[in-house]
Amino acid sequence: MSFESTFDENALFRICFVCTGNICRSPMAETVFTSLVKKAGLEESFAILSAGTGDWHVGEPSDDRTLAALSARGYNGSGHRARQFDPGWFENLDLVIVFDRSQERILSAWAPTEADRSKVQLLLSFDPEQAALSDVPDPYYSDAALFDQVLTMIERACAALFRQITPGLLQGVS
Repeated sequence: MSFESTFDENALFRICFVCTGNICRSPMAETVFTSLVKKAGLEESFAILSAGTGDWHVGEPSDDRTLAALSARGYNGSGHRARQFDPGWFENLDLVIVFDRSQERILSAWAPTEADRSKVQLLLSFDPEQAALSDVPDPYYSDAALFDQVLTMIERACAALFRQITPGLLQGVS
């Protein structure tokens, strides 16, 4: 799926969640954040996407454990297909949210300008209660319990991010 067909050009705020393979953490965040946006009735204001730094899983659905963790909390992540982040997307994004410092380094290196580098932010940095942790652990090589723990971290941080973004949007400021 191309960037252009994924993002609504009329959206006031464009965000891309980027993890390593785009089958665990970033699809969780995309699903959770999209749910927050829908509950607030702000679908027209946001364009939300996720991607991975690597291309190992391009075209694949989310990991079964990701889907199970999401489903257990009432989310539906079944429509997701993994894609790799394209540095050409930077100019059309307001935020590129990453889950750990290695992704932060990779995306910062891919950013063509200083302004684009400033768009790369750690997800937990938006939640004062979790910011000191810096990284959301990658649950891929772990068990269902870690997927559930990671989803809790993502839900809290996405809620904090949403609370920080929405006042500006509600005032018509992008």
